[in-house]
Amino acid sequence: MGRKNKPAPWEEEEEIIWVSKSEMKRDMLALQELGEALVKLKPAVLEKFPLDDDLLSAITDAQRLKNEARRRQLQYVGKLMRSRDPEPIQAALDKLQNKHAQQTVELHKLEQLRDRIIDQGDSAISDVLLQYPDADRQRLRQLARQAKKEQQQNKPPKAYREIFQYLKSFYDQSL
Repeated sequence: MGRKNKPAPWEEEEEIIWVSKSEMKRDMLALQELGEALVKLKPAVLEKFPLDDDLLSAITDAQRLKNEARRRQLQYVGKLMRSRDPEPIQAALDKLQNKHAQQTVELHKLEQLRDRIIDQGDSAISDVLLQYPDADRQRLRQLARQAKKEQQQNKPPKAYREIFQYLKSFYDQSL
C-alpha cells in the first residue's frame, strides 16, 4: 500500500498562511485610510510621492468630488492601493508629516532663544552669533532693549516679534 496524503520525507511541506476575513478587511481599511491621507495633500506635494499614473489620477479625481461620490472614489483608491506596494508611499507620507513636526520643534527653539536674548542680553546674543555668524550684534541688542522697554511699559510686543522674525530669517537661510 502507498502513502495517503503524507509527503515523502525529502519533500518540502508547503506552509499555508491562513488570513482571516477580519484581518483582510483591516488591511483594506488601512490602505483606504492611506489613500484618504493622500487625497488631503496638495497636488504639488503629491508630485513628490512614488505614485503611478492610474493612482494619481484617481486621487486627483477624489480631491474634486464631494459627498457620496467622494466616498466611492476613496474606496476605488483603496482598491488600487491593494495592487501596489504601500510601503514607499507610507514612508514618503511619514517623512512629510515628520518634517512638519521637526519644523515646529525648531520654531519653538527659536522662541526660547528670543526669550533668552531678552532676559540675558549679551551672553545670549553671543550664543546666537555662534549659531548664526551673519547675525548683526547691534541689531539684536537694539531689539532686545526695545522689547524689554515694551514689556515694562505694557506696550504691544512689536520688537519681541521682530526678534523672532530676525532669527527665523537666519534659520530659513540655513535650510
